[in-house]
Amino acid sequence: MKNRVVNKTEFSALIEKHQAIIHKITMVYANGQSNREDLFQEICLQLWRSYSNFRSESKFSTWMYRVALNTAISTIRKTRTDIHFEQLHDNDRIETETSDEKEQVKLLYRAISKLNRIDKAVILLWLEEKSYDEIASILGISKTNVSVKLVRIKHKLEEMIFNLQ
Repeated sequence: MKNRVVNKTEFSALIEKHQAIIHKITMVYANGQSNREDLFQEICLQLWRSYSNFRSESKFSTWMYRVALNTAISTIRKTRTDIHFEQLHDNDRIETETSDEKEQVKLLYRAISKLNRIDKAVILLWLEEKSYDEIASILGISKTNVSVKLVRIKHKLEEMIFNLQ
């Protein structure tokens, strides 16, 4: 199968439209603004390199999640460090209305950042309202495995948030 010709304008528009996906991934897989920016750039580079292979068999956002999560996980694996959330800064993209909601979101992301790499990916995709089928496709696991993991992750997060409060 031939690779498609890469249209820079089209690619840039798609990245702009779906950049929130990358920001959410960098928020839980990298600490500090500098590390988040580095990971953001690495994800964009990997998306660019593999864009010619995107065959439109799935939605662009689904493919983008797959590439972005694999990049984040492999970057962590290369550095052999796990990222632990310390503090969200005001410039991080949390779109809530009240300070109480902001605190709840910060607490949730703090708990999520303490999960293992795969659990982080599963819960992020679920929070993005991806279907179990989409999550399974992105992560290369079965739909049943997604269901089981989500039940376990939700229980872990409940305990973690209770202990963090």
